Amino acid sequence: MSFNAQLTNLLKSNSRFIDEDNELILAAVQDAAWKINHDLVRLLLSNTDMKEMFFSEIDGHWLFELNIFLDYVAQKNFLDNSYTRFKNRIGLTIDDKYLRQRGEVALAWPYKDCVLEGGQTKDEEKRKEIFFNETLAQDEISRLFDPKVLTNFKRYTTEGEELVTDFHRDENGTIQENLIIKGNNLLALHTLQKQFWGKVKLIYIDPPYNTDSDSFKYNDSFNQSSWLTFMLNRFQVAKNLLHKSGVIFVQINDHNQNYLKILMDEVFGRDNFINLIAVRTKSPSGFKTVNLGLFETAEYILMYGHSKNNFKYNPQYVASGYDDNYTGYITNINDSPEKWIVDDSRKIICREEGVDPELTHHPYSEVKKKIGESLYFQKISSFALNNAKSVFRLTAIGNDAGKETLTAKKKSKNNPTVVFEVKRRGGESRFLLNGQQLSFYSKKIKNIDGKDVPTTILTNIWTDIAYEGIASEGGVTLKKGKKPEKLLKRIIEMSTDEHDLVLDFFGGAGTTGAVAHKMNRQYILVEQMDYIHDLPESRLKRVVHGEQSGISKAVNWQGGGDFIYCELMPYNQIYMDKIQTAITSNELVQLWRNMAENSFLNWYVNPEIPDEAINDFIAIGQEKDGLEKQKRLLAALLDKNQLYVNLTEIEDAQFDVNKANIALNKMFYGEAYNG
Repeated sequence: MSFNAQLTNLLKSNSRFIDEDNELILAAVQDAAWKINHDLVRLLLSNTDMKEMFFSEIDGHWLFELNIFLDYVAQKNFLDNSYTRFKNRIGLTIDDKYLRQRGEVALAWPYKDCVLEGGQTKDEEKRKEIFFNETLAQDEISRLFDPKVLTNFKRYTTEGEELVTDFHRDENGTIQENLIIKGNNLLALHTLQKQFWGKVKLIYIDPPYNTDSDSFKYNDSFNQSSWLTFMLNRFQVAKNLLHKSGVIFVQINDHNQNYLKILMDEVFGRDNFINLIAVRTKSPSGFKTVNLGLFETAEYILMYGHSKNNFKYNPQYVASGYDDNYTGYITNINDSPEKWIVDDSRKIICREEGVDPELTHHPYSEVKKKIGESLYFQKISSFALNNAKSVFRLTAIGNDAGKETLTAKKKSKNNPTVVFEVKRRGGESRFLLNGQQLSFYSKKIKNIDGKDVPTTILTNIWTDIAYEGIASEGGVTLKKGKKPEKLLKRIIEMSTDEHDLVLDFFGGAGTTGAVAHKMNRQYILVEQMDYIHDLPESRLKRVVHGEQSGISKAVNWQGGGDFIYCELMPYNQIYMDKIQTAITSNELVQLWRNMAENSFLNWYVNPEIPDEAINDFIAIGQEKDGLEKQKRLLAALLDKNQLYVNLTEIEDAQFDVNKANIALNKMFYGEAYNG
């Protein structure tokens, strides 16, 4: 038996590595290898040939050669069928390795374009912001994803700021609090897993779009491979948080929509794709054409279910205007159906305007000429709306209708002026006239933004939500990149019910939280940047106090409720923040000395700082973009596994977590924390 065949059979002996057709799932094998899964290691050690191929002996101990194993199973001639399936499933490669195969994690310190217009000085407006992204290999990650210590807890109510002394929970022990969390969103998601695994009904995110004009500006370009890795990492943990009936909406531009679709097919499953929604976000009016081709007016929202078949869609409608097929009118709707008298709404308008429809050759044209076409249309549409339960249109009855309906259809044709009623068990009655069914206008009337209007069913093309004029919505004035509250209202309405949990881990301007709060949903927002205080936090305070912008009037928002603000407790992240805000080389040199004494540096970094190294470092600052290069170098020294304080180290004196905060963390994590 060939070596390939031996390895294949050996791996197939573990059920986690095979699908329902007993075919090897290569991605599952690679994932187990990255994690140095004990079952996989034992399996390989059980076979002499595998042991010799994939392990090295050191003083009687066997060391798993991870890279040799991964390179071997990634060969094209190993499991051609699995290779092909995997290739088709993901289709995105970097340096000839598939994203999942690489096992990398992208950490980022993003700057979204949500700066307060009124909060900048002239110097700040001209300042070139420097932000970092860093991709860690699997062997650099040790405790990066451990739950983190939370700190700076504050509860905001209509009475103002209060101390947090407890967390409200439901009967199953799940926290029932609105949360705003400051910290890296990838690490925050991992921190939330213990408490909220499988609890989130809706995730909406508006991630960085990764375009030259986008504000997601990083030191170096945030290239396609880094962006894909960045999104993959967050999707993988976000999926764990989704309820089995939950959905995720991701808004993106058309330049990255296709890449994102393939990536989400891989993580959430192609069978769980629900919709691609096109949203008109701007009008060409007032814009100059700068791109070759058509003016780009749309963004896209990709919608996936955790398990598509479990998703419960709440039907949505949009205002449609009067449908002029609805002209029939029952004059005595409160009588029994067989006594109904049928009229025509157009004839009623004619009579009101002194035109006899029975004696005039073209009565409708006469009325239009007399009062004008627009007023005529306004009168007939108002009549239909005000008499929606009596106004109707006739629709054909198919041959697949029930036996009782088909029998009544024949009788109706023989008595064309009489209305026949077909009573249905467990359903509404059908009414037939001249062999056709009466469809009443009232079925089209829905309440949209507080008004009863005729509607049509919502499609996957949304052109009715204005992006113009929303700059100050929520009491925060933003330059651009803000989403209308009405957009989030629709998304929340169609995918959740009251009290369901909504998550947005690119918190930005706080729109998701503001709308969820007004619609009586629980929510969690995550944002890393300091503008969390000026944007989502301050916005939610206004919501609690009853601010009236956005959807407030449509949902009759009067204020109330509360939310908790907290932060991942920073450690090395403090130095990352200082690196970003430094404006001179001298500041960075002093920061370097501080880091050497007080931070966690990467294991390979010598904490001693030779004078020659300082001179070289200062010389770099004299080069073009020197300050940027210096910042990047210092950022690379920090151990990213220690950006925030791990929960297991909460009582380590080095981190100085006070007793009150230790108690709050124990309450927050509940049984998940055994410290």
